[in-house]
Amino acid sequence: MSGPKPLSLELSDHERRVLRGWLRKQTASQALVLRSRIVLACAEGRPNAQVAQDLGISRETVRKWRARFAADRLEGLVDRPRSGAPRRITDEQVEALVARTLDQAQPTGDAQWSTRSMARSSGMSQSAVSRIWRAFGLKPHIVETWKLSTDPQFVTKVRDVVGIYLAPPENALVLAVDEKSQIQALDRTQPVLPMAPTTPAKMTHDYVRHGTTSLFAALDIASGSVIAQHYRRHRHQEFLRFLKVIDAAVPKELELHLVLDNYATHKTEPVKKWLLRHPRFHLHFTPTSASWLNLVERWFAELTCRKLRRSAHRSVVELERDIRGWINEWNKNPKPFVWTKTADDILDTLAAYCTRINDSGH
Repeated sequence: MSGPKPLSLELSDHERRVLRGWLRKQTASQALVLRSRIVLACAEGRPNAQVAQDLGISRETVRKWRARFAADRLEGLVDRPRSGAPRRITDEQVEALVARTLDQAQPTGDAQWSTRSMARSSGMSQSAVSRIWRAFGLKPHIVETWKLSTDPQFVTKVRDVVGIYLAPPENALVLAVDEKSQIQALDRTQPVLPMAPTTPAKMTHDYVRHGTTSLFAALDIASGSVIAQHYRRHRHQEFLRFLKVIDAAVPKELELHLVLDNYATHKTEPVKKWLLRHPRFHLHFTPTSASWLNLVERWFAELTCRKLRRSAHRSVVELERDIRGWINEWNKNPKPFVWTKTADDILDTLAAYCTRINDSGH
């Protein structure tokens, strides 16, 4: 015997558009997408068994959602509110807590709110405060440093440097140049304890200083290789010596475009006179207080994280030898840092940020 005849479904144009829209919506739940497929298939006149076979589900599931749609139409496909205890925290309380976190200082004089202090102040539980902060992305314990450049030629310099990164001149080498000064040769007061299972490596918080060195570096933005030289002092004389190192290392037929910051040693009269005698050198200065535009700073971060942060040296000579060895290994398999932001992207982001902050003066 054949089963009961399934309920026939006829869709209006509006219902068909909504169902197809749910199928295309990337944020729609899988359950809602499946229910939309079931209803659309049933509306084509197919029996429950065929729809179940086509979609890989049971006939009971098809029967359920066919009946639900026939009774409640589109609203029948949406999950109904779950039973349970009603909310104890209202939207107004959430808004007040967020406003207090953003605008009010702690009455005790503490520099920042904690979940415990906010719970005492708001009358909520600590877990509720934690959930609300996570939902709104509030992190009172974190402070990030920032500074907007006041360089009157900021826009021009950004376009110049970014243009060099994104469209390097032909028959030329683009080098990001800077100095990492005052690198300290530090030795721990007691031996470093190696890592063991369940136990991280340990080193003393105090140390003994054995002098400093400065590292001059030029990063080839195309290949990622680095020309580097150590000097004990950081003056225009050392910068001139480093320019000569670059001049000797790069084939004479290539033009040289150097991205530099506005440090005074880069602009002294001896440096300017030397550059006049070497016209293949072209300098591109980053805006004041905008060292993030210099790609070599990213390489310095690699040097710090991968080599210097956990190192221990008993002399400057040992420190310089260790750094040279690391640089030699880097240059065996260099990795370039690819710049992707256009000048317009950067300027639009900064403009939008300035409109968000109060009394920026920019």
